[in-house]
Amino acid sequence: MLKLAIFTAFISVGESGRYGAGLPSDGFRRDNSGIKLQEVFAWSKIDYNWPNMEARDEAMRNGVYVAENNLPLGVAKWKNKLFVTVPRWRSGVPAALNYISLDTANATAPLNPYPDWKANALPREDETPTENHIVSPFRIKVDPCDRLWVMDTGLAGITDNHKRIFPSAVVIFDLKTDKLIRRYNLKRSDINGWSSLFSNIIVDVTKDTCDMAFAYIPDMQGYGLVVYSFADNNSWRVRHNYFNIDPLKGDLTIGGVSAQSPFGIISVALGPGKKNGKKLLAQLPIMISDKEMYFQRFRTAYFHSLASTSEFSVSTEVLRNQTLATDPRSYVLFKFEGNKGERAQSSASVFDEKRNVLFLGQIQEDLLACWNPSTKLTPQNVDVVAVDHEKLIFINDITIDDDQLWILSDRMPSFLYKLLNFNEVNYKIFKVSVEESIKGTRCAT
Repeated sequence: MLKLAIFTAFISVGESGRYGAGLPSDGFRRDNSGIKLQEVFAWSKIDYNWPNMEARDEAMRNGVYVAENNLPLGVAKWKNKLFVTVPRWRSGVPAALNYISLDTANATAPLNPYPDWKANALPREDETPTENHIVSPFRIKVDPCDRLWVMDTGLAGITDNHKRIFPSAVVIFDLKTDKLIRRYNLKRSDINGWSSLFSNIIVDVTKDTCDMAFAYIPDMQGYGLVVYSFADNNSWRVRHNYFNIDPLKGDLTIGGVSAQSPFGIISVALGPGKKNGKKLLAQLPIMISDKEMYFQRFRTAYFHSLASTSEFSVSTEVLRNQTLATDPRSYVLFKFEGNKGERAQSSASVFDEKRNVLFLGQIQEDLLACWNPSTKLTPQNVDVVAVDHEKLIFINDITIDDDQLWILSDRMPSFLYKLLNFNEVNYKIFKVSVEESIKGTRCAT
């Protein structure tokens, strides 16, 4: 079961060998320290903007709010709102989808449940959850059409009582009205039994094609990728060996926690759009109708597993077409881009189209890295944006908005398998100009 797999992922805790061989010297910028990130928010514990203190006290008495069990994981920005997810790893999380107003000067600002408290409250046994209900999302995305896309796992108490509240679902909100646009439950064929854990959602759309959006949903523990078509309100599961773990790259040490990770594909980052026509499809003896080719501007989707140091890619021309994506012969259309380095296992990633740069959170080295796909992917061409062995322990999400990188780090391995010191800062959100972040690096080529 999912619960068992997560518990057996991290098998030992120790302080020795925390940073291994350190950062490779060849190809890295400056003195390997990178640039200084601007710290925007920092918390030792997460708290919420409660209706009143009586509500907070009652939630604490009833176990609805246990401060130590709240870990921020995903981040997304829209105008003056910064959205932050708090998955229900354990009981005591009162709101899993939240936002912070960026107008605040409070660096320890409490979280505001989104769209409201009711949508985030776990239903009682006799209650039927509402359509806009949110149980436990990991990462989220804001698209150019002013929509918030949420991949809700539907699970509560993932590492303790492990209860399914809702089917795993794509939940889409209109950010201008805070109203639900659509809730789409994944089909049984999209799910790999109890193994599936959908930890991310990546949206493929432009502001001119809002009704033809696609979402790519990695199944990091079921080793697959689900594609969702907004226009057809349909989904399909894509399989490939590249979605699996590399068994030789699964032993990790992060923030003093030694681990063997079972997690496969965790992130997808979309490169610039380009017209591929039917050249790619000509490689396979498959007839594709004109209807299936209606969305002609395709991207390169870069992806990786957490337990791997390799990066792979595939054209979204393949993923968007159900016939092609699910045909076993299509495996030849996936590409091995290269190896990022000996200890370069990565969590979150994001692509800056303007500068043609892929950003990656390298979790063993406590750093934010970059690579420009105009160069071959080798350790020498992967450069350092920022590194900090205290503040950047486990970069769990990265997003770009208005030419700014937003980075969330949260010491998740210690939270799950060791013990955080709640007398010190544990969770941080940073920002930095994309232009400044790659200045002087090989990524600026």
